[in-house]
Amino acid sequence: MDLVTARLALHALAEQVISPLRVQATGNEIALQPRPGGFGTPDLPGGGWAGVSGLEVVGPDGAHEQIGSLRAAARFVGLDGAQVWADGWADLEALSAEAEIHLWPEHFDVAIELGEATFGVSPGDENHPEPYAYVAPWSAPAPGEFWNATGFTGAQAPAADAAALFRAALQHL
Repeated sequence: MDLVTARLALHALAEQVISPLRVQATGNEIALQPRPGGFGTPDLPGGGWAGVSGLEVVGPDGAHEQIGSLRAAARFVGLDGAQVWADGWADLEALSAEAEIHLWPEHFDVAIELGEATFGVSPGDENHPEPYAYVAPWSAPAPGEFWNATGFTGAQAPAADAAALFRAALQHL
């Protein structure tokens, strides 16, 4: 494996597995730190740390496993990526019991159409490294601080604040 390929693989592991595990454990922290032989989380609230040491992924319990794939590494360290969709689905159901919820493969988000806007929750994308909730009006909204989205016209907030964002958006639409 050449240097560029190795760097890209480690970057993906840091961005898509280790940092999201820290967010799952802390609620909002993404930063990692150097660790012996690699990098990882600071000490986690439940004890231990997770990261990479040499060619192995290190779990919060101190166990080591050869790096095979991002999915295997995520499973090994205990990252529950599906929880973002489950929580988002519940927030969308609470918003409207009648609207049909979809998981859209092109953006990998769960969303509904309500009134003249799309309400959704994404596990993250090229403009948003962390899971986020969003409201995207079908036509340009009136100017204002509420409409704060990056990469699209609309409003956004951390996924954990989806219900509050959705309620506020109903007042701004």
